[in-house]
This record gives sequence, C-alpha cells and structure tokens, in this order.
Amino acid sequence: MNDALRVALRDTGHTIESLAEHVGVDPKTVSRWLLEDRIPHARHRLTAADALQKNVSDIWPDISRRRALVWFRPWQEIEREATTLRWFESTVLPGLLQTEAYARAVLAGGGLIPRSEVERLVAHRISRQLILHREEPPRLTAVLDEAVLRRPVGGPAVMREQLLTLADACTEPHIRVHVVPSTVGEYAGLNGPFIIATAADHRIAGYLDNQLQGQVVSEQADIAAILAAWENVRGETLSHWQSVDLIREVAESWQ
Repeated sequence: MNDALRVALRDTGHTIESLAEHVGVDPKTVSRWLLEDRIPHARHRLTAADALQKNVSDIWPDISRRRALVWFRPWQEIEREATTLRWFESTVLPGLLQTEAYARAVLAGGGLIPRSEVERLVAHRISRQLILHREEPPRLTAVLDEAVLRRPVGGPAVMREQLLTLADACTEPHIRVHVVPSTVGEYAGLNGPFIIATAADHRIAGYLDNQLQGQVVSEQADIAAILAAWENVRGETLSHWQSVDLIREVAESWQ
C-alpha cells in the first residue's frame, strides 16, 4: 500500500472518487495507486500531487530519487529553494515550462537515450514544475532566442501545444518570458544557455548546461560573468507582452 498517498488523501479530505475526478481517471485507477502501489503516468502524478498539496516526491519518493540524475540533484535543491530564477535558452524551452510531449521529444532526440530512460527523465522534468504552482512560487523570468519557437521539436502538433501552453503560462504574475528576435545579430546568448537562481537569503548560484552534465557555479567571478551575460541577453529582448504576441503568432503557424 502507498501509505503516503493514503495519508495525503486523509489530510486533504479527498476520497478516491474525488481525486479520480480531479485527475481525470477512473476511481479503480486511483485504487490501484493506493492499494497496489502502482505508479501513475507523469501528468497524473503532477495533477494528483497538486490536488493533495504535496510534492510528487512526497507521495512517490522512490520514483523521484531514481529519476533525478545524481549530478543534477545539487541544482534541483537550489531550484526548489530559489525565490527568483533567471533563465536563458537558445535551443529549447526551459524545462520548467515544457509540456510533456515537448520534453519527451527533446530527451528522445537523436535516439541516444533508451526509451525507458526517456520516460523516467520526462517524469522527473514534469515533477520539477510543481514549484511554479506552490503557494509562494519563485519569480521566473525566461529569455528565449526566437529560433526556439521555430524549431520543429516533435512536429507541428507538439510545437503548437507547447507554444500555446507557454503563452498561457505567461498570464501568471510570477512568470515572465522575453524573446530575442531573429533580427538581433551577435549577442552573449550565442555562447550557450544558463540559469541564475537567487535564494531568500540573497545567495546566488548559476547553472551551465552541456552535452554531458550540468555545472553549478557559485564563485563570485563566475556569478559576475553570468550576471553580465544576463544583462546582455535581457537587453536584446522584446517586452513581455510583445513576446507573448509573437509566441501566439508562431503557435498558429504550426498547423
């Protein structure tokens, strides 16, 4: 039996039937999660945990531990504690804003990762998005190169869903997205993606991604360099609402 799920149901007043209705599954499915300790699909885990006011890792801890790459765990802890996140991407959408289908296409690209591993990584990525839905979420400012909107990751249907979902997310007061238009020539973003996290005590950490594994940086000189890069890429962007208009325009082009 999944005791963590049982306790969460009791504490929130949810029943098997009410949780099933909220998630959009049959009550028998929720019963299996509870009595047989079955593992729900990634999107169902996310919705269920949100309804039960828990993190996915609180209800399905073994899955969370198994799916988080060892080298990524230090950054994941920083991400969870952040009050602000400044995120630049030049090739893909930020992981916290990806749909499940888009994340799957990104992770499966090139066929280098086994299908079973792709599903584990997708589930982990989607579970991280819960931080944007908690009572006091971090303020996320994302800067994207326009090429991200126009690269056919997963095909037209996946891109259209992804961009419309992204535009809807931009209506949340704690999420701001800015696009660097394709008319911009050379700028600091051409040197690669990065994230800057600021904690409640004003500590700042950075994250640099590459083909093998990410790198967490906190040295003063490194942070200064990343902050300078952020000021450069942010200075080349459209306004938030101009960016949203462009995102919706490109979304409609993916037919």
